[in-house]
Amino acid sequence: MFGSRSSKEEKAPTDKVSADLSKQPRDPQAPKGRPTPKRAVAQSQRRSVAASTGNRKEDAKRARERRRVELTRQREALASGDERFLPARDKGPVRRYVRDYVDSRFTVAELFLPLAVVILVLSMIRVPALQNIALLMWLAVIALIIIDSIGIVFRLRKALAQRFPDEPRRGAVAYGLMRTLQMRRLRLPKPQVKRGERP
Repeated sequence: MFGSRSSKEEKAPTDKVSADLSKQPRDPQAPKGRPTPKRAVAQSQRRSVAASTGNRKEDAKRARERRRVELTRQREALASGDERFLPARDKGPVRRYVRDYVDSRFTVAELFLPLAVVILVLSMIRVPALQNIALLMWLAVIALIIIDSIGIVFRLRKALAQRFPDEPRRGAVAYGLMRTLQMRRLRLPKPQVKRGERP
């Protein structure tokens, strides 16, 4: 009899506390199940809401115009190397150094596309000797690219570790290798150093 009464008294406070907690209002800035947005994201959302006129066509037109201006700035920055308007993947001193490091050297990989076209043409000619030459050229080009790329990876990794010991360098070497596969005149951002010039 006393035991049942005491157990009821123990349950009552816990029920009351849980009821009080459920009645407390949730912070509207951080609704349940959604992470708190970063300050820059929240500010841009507020600006877009404030700039909204309620007219969807006008809002879409403004958004297209902003996007067009941003793309134009990015294209100009890719041609001139202006850091302010470069895409995120090309920004920063580490990426700039990698670009300069690659652009200051001759790499076998940059000849891959023209050599691939020549080899393809040779392989299409119905002459066994030329087809054999094309196959040998293909194997030689791939082997040279692999050897050259391995050397670039080790040298570039060492140079980045010495030059930027405290900077994040993740993905920088892969970024450099992808740049070596492009012909020099087609690279974006445009090369800012000459061949043989120290970055």
